[in-house]
Amino acid sequence: MKLIYEKSQPGRRASAIPRYEKLPAPEVPPELRRAEPPRLPEVPEFELVRHFTELSTRNFGVDTGFYPLGSCTMKYNPRINERLAALPGFAALHPLQEEDGAQGALELMWRLQEILAEVTGLDAVSLQPAAGSQGELTGLMLVRAYFAAKGEGEQRRKVVIPDTAHGTNPASVTMTGYELTPVKTDPRGNIDVEDLRGKVDEHTAALMLTNPSTLGLFDENIEEIERIFHDAGALMYYDGANLNAVCGISRPGDMGFDIVHINLHKTFSQPHGGGGPGGGPIAVRKLLEPFLPVPAVVHREDGSFGLDYDRPQTIGKVRAFTGPFGVFVRSYAYIRMWGPRLREMSEAAVLNANYVLARLKDAYDLPFDRLCMHEFVLSARTLKREHDSTALDVAKRLMDYGFHPPTIYFPLIVPEALMIEPTETETKETLDTFCEAMLAIAREAAEEPALLKDAPHNRPVRRLDEVGAVKRLIVKYGFEDAPATTAV
Repeated sequence: MKLIYEKSQPGRRASAIPRYEKLPAPEVPPELRRAEPPRLPEVPEFELVRHFTELSTRNFGVDTGFYPLGSCTMKYNPRINERLAALPGFAALHPLQEEDGAQGALELMWRLQEILAEVTGLDAVSLQPAAGSQGELTGLMLVRAYFAAKGEGEQRRKVVIPDTAHGTNPASVTMTGYELTPVKTDPRGNIDVEDLRGKVDEHTAALMLTNPSTLGLFDENIEEIERIFHDAGALMYYDGANLNAVCGISRPGDMGFDIVHINLHKTFSQPHGGGGPGGGPIAVRKLLEPFLPVPAVVHREDGSFGLDYDRPQTIGKVRAFTGPFGVFVRSYAYIRMWGPRLREMSEAAVLNANYVLARLKDAYDLPFDRLCMHEFVLSARTLKREHDSTALDVAKRLMDYGFHPPTIYFPLIVPEALMIEPTETETKETLDTFCEAMLAIAREAAEEPALLKDAPHNRPVRRLDEVGAVKRLIVKYGFEDAPATTAV
């Protein structure tokens, strides 16, 4: 495919601006004028449209294929979500609209809060954080505010994180001024309780944990872990990135967690590839409610809905206005679509993951031989040891079969990790086709390893020197290295 500059020919135009004889040309101050005209491509309109249409067909997303990106829940986004979010009363609503003119939007937010409180088993919700990472940061800010109010702010300076944690967890700990205390994973994929006991004391502020973990495993010792932290006066924080596995089955609040952030853009549709959109609401126990961000969306005694700023102990705002409203509409629509059957969403996600795991575990290494939740982690370490085929090679070769690669090399405790999440929205036929591709790649690694080393073979971009590409970015067209077909 040619670049737009390579299609350029002098004098061709996609449009023409009318020129009026009596209209004076705008005067640009000399110091702001270009020394030379910009080197823009010169193409007719139909070539321009064709070019960008062709580019769009080269993007991969959940609308074009299976996207088993572990720990990210890239599920199908029903089109009804988009139609509802685009309704004029939602899409064109100004964030500073007076309350009496925004009752529908306020009611939707309040009802979403109530649903999320029920799903998590907690008492109060703020929709304000705009991403899971911001939800983490907000949660730890609540921890700081809580202990400061108790007079223990200087005493409790440590936050415990397992070695399987999402990378944003230690970043959030550092940004809120806490000290990171790592804890190991035991041979069954749980937190190592004995290692944990020696690291929790009167200086501990909280545990940050996702359950099921990034290994796709539900921690078998969660009740004991809860006792260890609460007996020490510390709080329990739940990273809700993996909530897709347990909705309607188990609730973080019932496990003993005091704070939960929810990834609306994972658990309740609107896949977040390309950087957005995202939403990371925070749910808390009653004891932490006074510290939630303002404004709080409330249901008043007269039946109306409004915004409450009168929270003296609040940590303040963590985002402009009330949060990413379009995300709320989409997630609310997804939840209402399932209705009382929301549990089936998670049951199907867990069933799909265990089906794929059962088909692949003999061809790849299984670090922890247990039933998984909504995702699982395999390892290509035997392929690497016996055939010099790495997890990266497997991922690149999978692109030739028409699938987006899974997450690789994470969690860090699993060598040559392949982290796969099918989600509940994929059919058995799609899962079978994916499994056949993965099994074929394992055979190719043994019989023709060069196929993997040189993959992908039929994609627009072949294997890159990824380290070199990061260090030597090329962000402009190389006129000097190309034929002189473009007029200056």
